[in-house]
Amino acid sequence: MHIDAQIVKALREKTGAGMMDCKKALVEAGGDEEKAVNALREKGLAQAAKRAGKATNQGIIDSYIHLGGKIGVLVEVNCETDFVARNDEFREFVRNICLQVAATNPAYLNKEDVPEAILENERQIIKAQALNEGKPEKVIDKIVEGRIEKFYKENCLMEQAYVKDEDLTVSQLLTDLIAKIGENIVIRRYSRFELGEGLEAANSGGCSI
Repeated sequence: MHIDAQIVKALREKTGAGMMDCKKALVEAGGDEEKAVNALREKGLAQAAKRAGKATNQGIIDSYIHLGGKIGVLVEVNCETDFVARNDEFREFVRNICLQVAATNPAYLNKEDVPEAILENERQIIKAQALNEGKPEKVIDKIVEGRIEKFYKENCLMEQAYVKDEDLTVSQLLTDLIAKIGENIVIRRYSRFELGEGLEAANSGGCSI
């Protein structure tokens, strides 16, 4: 099957995969770009799974200051080798994660980081809301779980839609980079600071001179 070079190039720009991988995926998908994207992502997931156990003792800490010094972010991303830590694409990824954290202010890194007490409280609130909306009792559990997934997407960095391409989650963006670079990469931690954050509560019981 003949695949136009421009279509292959467009798929490469969209996914970051190699030209030959893109062409092969398009041929196997019968020229369907969406199917080819999915196939490349599945391949990336498989490669990421293979790398998952590899130690990540290298990496960088990057920072970003936004809005005239009113928001600041620190992010640590780890990789396997110092060579990759100096790679431009790796560094661009870290910078983009800084931008993501600055823009979305995620409360947690992963789903697993959300305390069970927080989830249970959310479930109770969602259940009460659904009942107040007159939803049938038999569909309440599905509604609760659906809205909990939305909670994850809003509050967990890895589940969020990537701010530069909302068709991707941060997790998918990371998986694509692992597949492209060929090393395990881990977003280890981040901190976000906003000018004046918490000052009102801290000062409410104090005094001024």
